[in-house]
Amino acid sequence: MASVHESLYFNPMMTNGVVHANVFGIKDWVTPYKIAVLVLLNEMGRTGEGAVSLMERRRLNQLLLPLLQGPDITLSKLYKLIEESCPQLANSVQIRIKLMAEGELKDMEQFFDDLSDSFSGTEPEVHKTSVVGLFLRHMILAYSKLSFSQVFKLYTALQQYFQNGEKKTVEDADMELTNREESERKMEKEELDVSIREEEVSCSGPLSQKQAEYFLSQQASLLKNDETKALTPASLQKELNNLLKFNPDFAEAHYLSYLNNLRVQDVFSSTHSLLHYFDRLILTGAESKSNGEEGYGRSLRYAALNLAALHCRFGHYQQAELALQEAIRIAQESNDHVCLQHCLSWLYVLGQKRSDSYVLLEHSVKKAVHFGLPYLASLGIQSLVQQRAFAGKTANKLMDALKDSDLLHWKHSLSELIDISIAQKTAIWRLYGRSTMALQQAQMLLSMNSLESVNAGVQQNNTESFAVALCHLAELHAEQGCFAAASEVLKHLKERFPPNSQHAQLWMLCDQKIQFDRAMNDGKYHLADSLVTGITALNSIEGVYRKAIVLQAQNQMSEAHKLLQKLLVHCQKIRNTEMVISVLLSVAELYWRSSSPTIALPVLLQALALSKEYRLQYLASETVLNLAFAQLILGIPEQALSLLHMAIEPILADGAVLDKGRAMFLVAKCQVASAASYDPLKKAEALEAAIENLNEAKNYFAKVDCKEQIRDVVYFQARLYHTLGKTQERNQCAMLFRQLHQELPSHGVPLINHL
Repeated sequence: MASVHESLYFNPMMTNGVVHANVFGIKDWVTPYKIAVLVLLNEMGRTGEGAVSLMERRRLNQLLLPLLQGPDITLSKLYKLIEESCPQLANSVQIRIKLMAEGELKDMEQFFDDLSDSFSGTEPEVHKTSVVGLFLRHMILAYSKLSFSQVFKLYTALQQYFQNGEKKTVEDADMELTNREESERKMEKEELDVSIREEEVSCSGPLSQKQAEYFLSQQASLLKNDETKALTPASLQKELNNLLKFNPDFAEAHYLSYLNNLRVQDVFSSTHSLLHYFDRLILTGAESKSNGEEGYGRSLRYAALNLAALHCRFGHYQQAELALQEAIRIAQESNDHVCLQHCLSWLYVLGQKRSDSYVLLEHSVKKAVHFGLPYLASLGIQSLVQQRAFAGKTANKLMDALKDSDLLHWKHSLSELIDISIAQKTAIWRLYGRSTMALQQAQMLLSMNSLESVNAGVQQNNTESFAVALCHLAELHAEQGCFAAASEVLKHLKERFPPNSQHAQLWMLCDQKIQFDRAMNDGKYHLADSLVTGITALNSIEGVYRKAIVLQAQNQMSEAHKLLQKLLVHCQKIRNTEMVISVLLSVAELYWRSSSPTIALPVLLQALALSKEYRLQYLASETVLNLAFAQLILGIPEQALSLLHMAIEPILADGAVLDKGRAMFLVAKCQVASAASYDPLKKAEALEAAIENLNEAKNYFAKVDCKEQIRDVVYFQARLYHTLGKTQERNQCAMLFRQLHQELPSHGVPLINHL
């Protein structure tokens, strides 16, 4: 966010007891709250070192900065903050303010006359150039410039401020007597955070320049790093409107309003605020003062560039392209290479679906390095790596490229891009089916401390990178059957990224997908169907795919086939290779469930070719499993078993628990089918080995509570035990099968009809 310019002076006026200094160039004015802070400073100077302990003085010093920079707060709130740090001093301040407010005007006059003594002597209490010294001098100067009528109004406002504070103190005391425990809990929660909260910002008049600077910088920092600690969108907009009411030309307030409207996805208000920001920037002449005549054109081209970025964020690509063309035209006229580099980056974003977009991106990276723009160069490398990952490049080349970008990050302390790089590595390892490596990268990102200093007690960076890493962690835990751990991660995500925050959609989609998978595993297809609507609202392609899965599970084959074919055409058009392969696997499954395994083979071979081409190892292993199953149905179990030996290792190493169970189940089926032609002794050994694999498969299915698959396993085990003559074990499996069969609906194709 741009720094607050120095031309912020409010018109002298009197509003609700706030007196403004009628002096051009003074950036502060005297208010009753500031008189109370001056009393606190005066009492701290008068109190000897022995009267206040070292810890109390340290707490008071920590309290001073937010009191000096923050907005005006009520007197009762001020008393409570001082009492937390030093109860003795709080009592002295209260008595002093009471004597001044209940006395006469000359008491306030005498108080300001005595303030100058703080700077006198060989060892003054306050140094003139210190933070406290500058505040005292500003207040003394502002007070000395007031006319008599303004001094009288200030004293009247002080009396009103004191009376309101006393009234609030009495009300709080009554509340504490009636409901002491509840009141104490509430006080603790409010008093822990000394930063700007909603109850503190509600000042009756406009903020001074310093207060406005502090308020805007703090809120902008919170929006970037920890949105949960910032004011709610409605409260923040209310305060910004109040600020703009007294100074409509305050450009930075319009920019913070733009950021605030982006939080709630309000395209109209965010566009309105962004245009006002650049209009005011030009009108105030802040840019022209620093850059001469060039400042006017600079504001115009960056206004067009920001407008293009805004439209691109909301998916208005045509409007974004028009705004970008305007920005390029003005930048070329002004020979602004930095702006042109930003435009080139956004040109890639708008045209990244084109086959030749990588040429544009490579050119952008080279130019950014040439003009010394490490941030843009690194972002370009990240985008290039992402594009080449989708194009099927090998992982070692991508990691080498990311290593080069990491050198840029550490060299220039680009902490935000370090986080993005690690989150990108997590996503790449998951894309390639290496869940262990993805888990390691996600945990590395979460264990890193931010390199960027964050103000206002913010201890973490609530950025998109962290949201992505946490979502990957939740999905990885759910895949391994650790649903309790996944729920804990999602719970943390919901606390860290509330529903109204800009990255909340990431965990919402993750949560819906995990719930959907659990419902499908449990055979609750009606519940899974109800979740499809929420998934579709967040990701239309994912929603349509999962709708087809539900229809297929409910034996609505023709409807599922139509949906999958439409989705396949759309995904091929937009080059979503990962989803294309998933759809092809679902189509193949639909064919063999419809007793047409021969039609499924070409589809599976197409999916395998795509998986190999784009190096999607995990999807390739899944495709091989499906091919082996098709061969088993076609009556060639020996070839199916040899195929399984090729594909099972990656699945057991990095696969989801459900896929591990399916693989072991399929191995057992192939072993049994192959043993049909063996001699009795060898056949018995093969069946014993199959039973062991079935036990392992059953354990995997139990982890994810997949009752339908467990039913099929115990049915198969009962048949095997019967063949081996183990009556007791057969009866146990048969009883378990009967219990599950009564719970679950019966449908689908019997996988093996004879032994």
